[in-house]
Amino acid sequence: MSQTAIPAPASAAAPLDRTARTVIAVVVLGMITTVLDATIVSVATDRLAAEFTVSLTTIQWVMTGYLLAFTATIPLAGWAMDRYGARRVWLLAVGVFTFGSLLCGTAWSAPSLIGFRVLQGAGAGLVSPVGIAMVARAVGPRRMGRAMAVVGIPMMLGPILGPVLGGVLIDSVDWRWIFLVNIPVGLACLAWSVHALADARGAGRERLDVLGLALLSPGLVALAYGVTALAAPTGSSTEAATGIAGGVMLLVAFVAHALRTERPLVELRHFATRGFATATAVQFLAVGVLTGAGFLLPLYHLLARGETELQTGLLLVPQGVGAALAMALTGRLVDRGRGRAVVLAGVGLLVAGFLGYTAVGSDPGQVYLGIALFAIGLGAGCIFAPTSAAAYAALDHAAIPRATTTMSIAQRTGGVVATAVFATVLQHQLSAAAAPADAFSAAFWWPLAVAVLAVVPAVLLPASKAHTGTQGA
Repeated sequence: MSQTAIPAPASAAAPLDRTARTVIAVVVLGMITTVLDATIVSVATDRLAAEFTVSLTTIQWVMTGYLLAFTATIPLAGWAMDRYGARRVWLLAVGVFTFGSLLCGTAWSAPSLIGFRVLQGAGAGLVSPVGIAMVARAVGPRRMGRAMAVVGIPMMLGPILGPVLGGVLIDSVDWRWIFLVNIPVGLACLAWSVHALADARGAGRERLDVLGLALLSPGLVALAYGVTALAAPTGSSTEAATGIAGGVMLLVAFVAHALRTERPLVELRHFATRGFATATAVQFLAVGVLTGAGFLLPLYHLLARGETELQTGLLLVPQGVGAALAMALTGRLVDRGRGRAVVLAGVGLLVAGFLGYTAVGSDPGQVYLGIALFAIGLGAGCIFAPTSAAAYAALDHAAIPRATTTMSIAQRTGGVVATAVFATVLQHQLSAAAAPADAFSAAFWWPLAVAVLAVVPAVLLPASKAHTGTQGA
């Protein structure tokens, strides 16, 4: 069993060939709209409620329905790629997302918009794991650092640019354009994909793990629903407890089933490999803290500092700049065997950035907050590429489709749980604190604690070794 975290030296410096660069570009184009769409709606809640004359409780399902559909379809990615081929599944995923975006832009009522968002989320749930699997296969383990640095850009910049773009579109055009803006990008991605991606067909004989699907997808949806209800202002504690308990029971049953099945829907035996297990643990915590902080940070600027949606989005730009800079600088370091050091530096920067935000009760200046955000962005940009490279380098080439499904589920679960916990803490603090800034100061200790916890699996990442195998694209 391989313990290699990230391939190193020798051929690690080999440039990416034209085919690999094309696959990466197509995947980034397809992923950017789905990542933006998850956050662009956050600034439109009030406008949508007024447009359709419904309560905020009802309109929240525009976001919750998307999240639940997104979560439910992720487990199908590995099986679908094995059976039908990654290219076909990719075209289906991007096509469903684009068609769902068109329908959302033509919605005539809150129920119609919620239903179309469910369709949109079902397509989006397949885009990320399928896209990352195609990239991993195209570049091979020796060049995963640089590839994942580029592919990770939408994931890092989406939460920052989404609110900015949403504010601009709502203020200057119309709310429908937060969905319609996806259509030209989606059509361009489909056209490019048909022309540029090789039609590598799947085996066509892979049987669907029906029992695993019946346990895993409902379990993830129930867990996501429970933690979302826990965070919702009008959420019922009974609903939250029932959803979380039911989700946990179904997921435990799935684990027992998967460990006894030869070809489960999600291959949990990958966790027996140290590089995959520790890298996935880092991503679970890091994506959790960043997604949850993506909820806290805009609200702090909106509620505690009284800034507008557009001002808030612009003030969060330093985080995106830091993430992009880190990704541009660290890809080659990862391919040269410095992955664990890069991850540890990234976790340290996350800790430093969130430590800075625990002082917001003293009303620090914007320069101070900008530096803290820049540190958080740098930290985020240092984590995704090396942990992805570590995970895939430890596995056989044929295992990549199901491995991407497993990592995507871990990321999504971490993000949902962390957001719900942070939101619940913030609600409690807002009701108890004398001023909103004091409430946020207390709430920011929670992402700080999760960032500190990420140090443990980061330290346990295997040290890089020279890659002498023949594994490749």
